[in-house]
Amino acid sequence: MKRTLEYSRDIEVLFGPLDENLRMLETSLGITVQLLADGIELQGDPSGLDRMEAILGDYRQLRQEGMQFDNGDLHDLLRVIAADRNLSLLSLARSGQQRNFGKKAVQPKSLNQRLYLEAISRQDMVFGVGPAGTGKTYLAVAMAVSALLNKEINRIILARPAVEAGERLGFLPGTLQEKVDPYLRPLYDALYDLLDAEKVDRLLERNTIEIAPIAFMRGRTLNDAFIILDEAQNTTQEQMKMFLTRMGFRSKTVITGDITQIDLPSGRASGLLQAIRILNGISGIGIVYLNEHDVVRHNLVQQIIRAYEEEKNPELRAAQQLSLLPAAEPESPPPPRIPAPEAEPEPAGLEH
Repeated sequence: MKRTLEYSRDIEVLFGPLDENLRMLETSLGITVQLLADGIELQGDPSGLDRMEAILGDYRQLRQEGMQFDNGDLHDLLRVIAADRNLSLLSLARSGQQRNFGKKAVQPKSLNQRLYLEAISRQDMVFGVGPAGTGKTYLAVAMAVSALLNKEINRIILARPAVEAGERLGFLPGTLQEKVDPYLRPLYDALYDLLDAEKVDRLLERNTIEIAPIAFMRGRTLNDAFIILDEAQNTTQEQMKMFLTRMGFRSKTVITGDITQIDLPSGRASGLLQAIRILNGISGIGIVYLNEHDVVRHNLVQQIIRAYEEEKNPELRAAQQLSLLPAAEPESPPPPRIPAPEAEPEPAGLEH
């Protein structure tokens, strides 16, 4: 089936550099797109054509409203829409503009990231579990900043276990805060990316934003707060129970962790693993799993995570190793035997 549509304003932005967005949509929707002199020709299944026509219409509407896109954000939006056919470009782009995240708009870059943000919006407690680079911490901090700027809460509490990642740092000089700051640096990075440095410093001075090791949480009740526990895979079971019971009225809690990178000493069980096992199914608690497809760092990070996962699966690894072996060449038939020449008879009558 074929359809021909008119050009939309700035359609080249939608298609992306070297038409990378267009190729992704063609593959996802099962269609082909041909650029003509006076329009765009679509060919393929009717449902795919309807979907592509809706995307083009939404893009035209957003451009008329004055919305600007850089290609990175637009590519991520289109990837989410291609993965979930219940979404529209119009609704997804507008939803990112409705919340105040500080210096920038924050958009989910994958379907699981969208589910993660929706869970944080709906649930009072959310576990975000996934490998490095999937945006677990950044998106949680972004939602906390948005809640603070929109006056939904009065303060942000960011906590992290002070566990060394496989190396002994020894004695660290300075005050107690200076000793623990290196462990909390990823949380500072997210804050300074979302808010102006002067504003972050003021909020830290007033304790409107508090960043502390999890040990500082004992004995506290946290009301009207957005509480984030990062690197939760490195909490012990006792620490996790203590942290979860700090939650007070009108508060929201997000716990993030990567269960493939547990740095606890040998013999200590992870509190995160226990928590997601025993709290699963409780109303008001959401658990969202992210994977290598949600990684928003360098594309090599996805491949690194996948390689380590495959290394943990012996059967998959063995199958892949077999697939990498060159195919055995068929044995050549043996060369034909050439009979040895018969000895010539000696002439009669000759004496030796």
